[in-house]
Amino acid sequence: MPRGDRDLILSRRDVQFLLHDWLHVEELTKRERFAEHSRETVDAVLELAADLAAEKFAPHNKRNDAEEPRFVDGRVVLHDEVAPALCAAAEAGLLSATMDAEVGGLQLPHVVGTAVQAWFHAANIGTWAYAMLTVANANLLLAHGTPEQIATWVPPMLEGRYHGTMCLSEPQAGSSLADITTKAEPQPDGTYRLRGTKMWISGGDHELGQNIVHLVLAKIPGAAAGVKGISLFLVPKYLLDDDGEPGERNDVALVGLNHKMGYRGTVNTLLNLGEGAHTPGGEPGAVGYLVGAAGGGLAAMFHMMNEARIGVGAGAAALAYTGYLKAADYAKTRPQGRPAGAKDPAAPMVPIVRHADVRRMLLAQKAYAEGALALVLYCGLLVDEERTAATEGERTRAHLLLETLTPIAKSWPSQWGPEANSLAIQVHGGYGYTREYDVEQHYRDNRLNPIHEGTHGIQAADLLGRKVVMAGGAGFTALRETLSATTARAAEAGGAAAEYGAALHAALDRLVEVTAVLHAHPDAEERLANASVYLEAAGHVFVAWIWLEQLLAAAGRDDDLGHGKRAAARYFFRFELPKVGPQLDLLASLDRTSLDTDPSWL
Repeated sequence: MPRGDRDLILSRRDVQFLLHDWLHVEELTKRERFAEHSRETVDAVLELAADLAAEKFAPHNKRNDAEEPRFVDGRVVLHDEVAPALCAAAEAGLLSATMDAEVGGLQLPHVVGTAVQAWFHAANIGTWAYAMLTVANANLLLAHGTPEQIATWVPPMLEGRYHGTMCLSEPQAGSSLADITTKAEPQPDGTYRLRGTKMWISGGDHELGQNIVHLVLAKIPGAAAGVKGISLFLVPKYLLDDDGEPGERNDVALVGLNHKMGYRGTVNTLLNLGEGAHTPGGEPGAVGYLVGAAGGGLAAMFHMMNEARIGVGAGAAALAYTGYLKAADYAKTRPQGRPAGAKDPAAPMVPIVRHADVRRMLLAQKAYAEGALALVLYCGLLVDEERTAATEGERTRAHLLLETLTPIAKSWPSQWGPEANSLAIQVHGGYGYTREYDVEQHYRDNRLNPIHEGTHGIQAADLLGRKVVMAGGAGFTALRETLSATTARAAEAGGAAAEYGAALHAALDRLVEVTAVLHAHPDAEERLANASVYLEAAGHVFVAWIWLEQLLAAAGRDDDLGHGKRAAARYFFRFELPKVGPQLDLLASLDRTSLDTDPSWL
């Protein structure tokens, strides 16, 4: 791929700015865990990721979309460019980039790993999804598996030989995991036999590697009702033989494929466990191994779910970003029309970027895309702080901040990323919704992210109902203190920074006030009725902080990047942050419009 085309995947210059000029990633390399690294190794890994994304992933992105996985004679058929791309990333060590050296990892900071993944998300999210799920699966096992489970299953996944999934939803339950019915019967040898149906399983069946490691939520007979009765099981597609190699087929049957509007390269499946399609040891039932404690399945699965949620946010940010870059490139090269007020119809046409409304749409995309990428990178830094900060207090604070921000990190990019992609189509005009241009696919791919790993409504209820009050509101307090420290710096800087800082401080004070009003209300249903509005308002307040931080980090830069950051920050504070005021007024009024609407009226 020509280097000019590579620069339309992500901006290398902006990634460098965010990691080094804003987040000061090099400071992390002074810590024991990252002592083998330096700015040079960080930049080398990022360059490697950018090259692999351009050379192995981006070239088949459109083919991924056009040639969906097929269900042929009971097996999944993918086209022939997916496996080599995934193998190249695994062989480069990028699947284990942030993991411990003892399992073959590079022990890079998590924030760097997030940036690495962003390149692959932007280049070909349908293929990279297999790797993202596998890495999250491996991380869960590293946190909750036994030493034997880790030694058996994690290395082959990081080497690209095995792949991983998460099996939560069921046709009758959806996101209501308390209502799952998959059963796990204990066996005399310590294993379990699972029976049930799992729906919407991304990567649920394929032949990209030698095995698939399913992590399955199920209930042991006699367990407590609801989520307290859920346990987690490792259920491989193939059981291992005496030599530790994939052998007999487990009783996990592929029933069919789901065909989505986007992510078409990622096979999505309906799986039956224990229907007798395969009978390991001559008996029906999928053989599974308990991961963690019985009844602790949902808590363990949240390790993977939270990682996947931030991964979804990163994917949404990356798709918005690549769409923005392609729209900006198109606008600078597509001649059409003449400046407003031009009187001579014979004058040459100008590139459409010369039209103010096109620049408005590009600024909006830039504010959404660059803001979203910065948001998920900041969450990546919080993971590093949570694990390696010098004091227990600092580690606890980072943990609380990350917990509070996870719903925002998943949902804000997933809401505004597709909006950026929609604007990219608009910039292209009639060409934008044709398949000859990439932007219509980016929109379709990104439209799935508001649903992936928990809808906006689920994230909103999590934020307002749980996260802002957990630990006595400590996470929300840490967030407020973080934003207030920046507005104080902005006041000292003066100029536009002080103006924007004052606006952010006012919005933050109002958010704190409204949060208190909502949580003082005794009726939970009424309190949470407009939680999605709260999520959007809180997200906008936090991304305004992201833009103020970038503005301060770019102070004094007299280049296109610095001017661009200042323009995007101005756009966000003039066009976007003011939207928060009416939303917070609505929330403070405890509006009952949705509650008072009878279902028969709809």
